[in-house]
Amino acid sequence: MNMTVLERFLNYVVVETTSDPYAESFPSTKSQLDFGHTLMEEMKELGLTDVTQDEYGYVFGTIPSTVPDYKGKILGLIAHMDTAPAASGKNIKPRVIKNYDGAEIVLNAEKKIVMKPEDFPSLKQYVGQDLVVTDGLTLLGGDDKAGVAEIMTAAEYLINHPEIPHGPIRVGFTPDEEVGQGADYFDVKKFGADFAYTVDGGECGELEYENFNAASVFVDFTGLSIHPGSAKNKMINALLLAMEFQGMMPEAQKPEHTEGREGFIHLESLEGSVEHASSEYIVRDHDFDLFKKKKEYMQRAADYMNVKYGEGTVSLRMEDSYYNMRQQIEPHYFLIENVLKVYEKLDIEPKIQPIRGGTDGSRLSFMGLPCPNLGTGGHNFHGHFEYVCVQSMEKCVQVLIELVKTFD
Repeated sequence: MNMTVLERFLNYVVVETTSDPYAESFPSTKSQLDFGHTLMEEMKELGLTDVTQDEYGYVFGTIPSTVPDYKGKILGLIAHMDTAPAASGKNIKPRVIKNYDGAEIVLNAEKKIVMKPEDFPSLKQYVGQDLVVTDGLTLLGGDDKAGVAEIMTAAEYLINHPEIPHGPIRVGFTPDEEVGQGADYFDVKKFGADFAYTVDGGECGELEYENFNAASVFVDFTGLSIHPGSAKNKMINALLLAMEFQGMMPEAQKPEHTEGREGFIHLESLEGSVEHASSEYIVRDHDFDLFKKKKEYMQRAADYMNVKYGEGTVSLRMEDSYYNMRQQIEPHYFLIENVLKVYEKLDIEPKIQPIRGGTDGSRLSFMGLPCPNLGTGGHNFHGHFEYVCVQSMEKCVQVLIELVKTFD
């Protein structure tokens, strides 16, 4: 087959695989099953063994060992097949800009959609390289089809070079990562790896083994509806209760005021009427103690309002979603050290940073599969200004090949 990572990437992104957060099925869209089947057939053609697609859409396969009677640890490589519902993934029209000159990129002349370096400073580091962009009407799908293409290209290289000593490498492609369900039915035992890397980050050189601790908070407000003409000292407006509750949330802990390792309390939705209103929040923090304090603060706010307006006025329910994978990765810190050695060998500047979000790797780490995250060469995910650098994708393929060599 001998396809380049760019050729694979261009083939993959034109296939719509948008996940649906409101679907009751798993995977949430049939297109992911279809794409997974295509990947499965390609994996077989490349020479991977034990290639399967289960009822939930997970695609697993093995790059065969080149070491007789291999007894070492087994490495896995994982990427997700779906694209985010935040922007359209239909009719994606990728375009390759060769030898980018550092100027504005007109994505769509008719609609006057232009990507400007002053708005996206990351463009400046790719002058002289090749970029893949959209027509400005859809996302590109680099998140995470760049990762899929890189794993597949690395797999092809390793199969074609049996002189490279390595144990069996497990490959996994997952559905529904973008709607937070990518690990829901992931069979860690069946996957059969001791450790893995998700290939699902941003620019080449990223290395992430921290993510937010996360919770969802659901708050219900019970009011009392009275005709406004005779409402004095009687009406309790549930919408105003919800606004009062939000007013007690720390201003500095809104997401629009945070960065780096700073957590936040984010109001995602507010709806209702005079009689009843409901708010939904997400709470995030890398530090577990601060995460816990944020949730306690919200509970105290609810308790205060119940004292002020009467018991039962405010009810609050919290659900933890996922936790910081750092505590699961640090006992296996060689996973990080191996990546740093590879980056040094390939002259790639490491960019170790916490994920301001979640990842399949976080949940998989707590399911017994320690799983740091690697960059893929992409920028501006989930939007119309998404782009991927071709040379970065090629570098990421080299990273995977060199990482495999550390598990011989």
